[in-house]
Amino acid sequence: MRARSALFDVYGGHLRQRGGAATIAALLRLLEPLGFAAPAVRTAVSRTVRQGWLTPVRLAEGPGYALTPRAERRLDEAAARIYRTRPSTWDGRWHLVLLVSTPGRAERERLTGSLRLLGYGSLNPTTWVALRPAAELADVLAAEGVTARTFHAEHDGDDAELAATAWDLHALGRDYADFVAEWRPVMSAVDGDCPAEAFAASQRLLHAWRKFLFRDPGLPTQLLPPDWPGLAAAEFFDHHTARLADPANEFVDDCLAGASAASTA
Repeated sequence: MRARSALFDVYGGHLRQRGGAATIAALLRLLEPLGFAAPAVRTAVSRTVRQGWLTPVRLAEGPGYALTPRAERRLDEAAARIYRTRPSTWDGRWHLVLLVSTPGRAERERLTGSLRLLGYGSLNPTTWVALRPAAELADVLAAEGVTARTFHAEHDGDDAELAATAWDLHALGRDYADFVAEWRPVMSAVDGDCPAEAFAASQRLLHAWRKFLFRDPGLPTQLLPPDWPGLAAAEFFDHHTARLADPANEFVDDCLAGASAASTA
């Protein structure tokens, strides 16, 4: 885990629902159990500001950083797929993106990563498909100078076969099974008695789980292979996240209160 990723996870997992802003003192406290020293945190904050995800603000407790509207959209989009044991709302139509202009290699690689993160799968180099439109799609295309045609369509064929073409479900299912096998003993060793430990464990689990966002669009059950390992993996993630939520939230609240108290001392 890098400091920038840890910072983004903390904002998405905890600070988004607490107003989306925190002082630098609070951020230093929050990332300390994850092994990040102050210089690494400050560098990560600076980079995140330059990339347009955070903006400096003046809070009652002192100088801090708030999520930008762009970051809020990205985190909300991600949250809908991170906590995926909720019923699917797919209406049976696909959202298609047909790239009209072809970017250069570097731009194409960035675009591919961004589209996958937004839940799109590739049918061919210029045709991408998703369950629903992503709110951030226009920003992503504009950032790479790419024009595209977008529309909804029903597939005149087997939707499960289309999904298997757009995403490598075989490899993804294998990796979900490996995820549970790797993290079960790790999470079982955390009982939640220590808030800082619970926070660190839940954040590390979130970081590992978030990597699947680049590969899994959250397909409904009818589009997935039988006995899909992703369902058990999602239940595993939700169970341990909920189990450690109270002590993790206690740690976050203490960090925010501690930073506030220090500023008024």
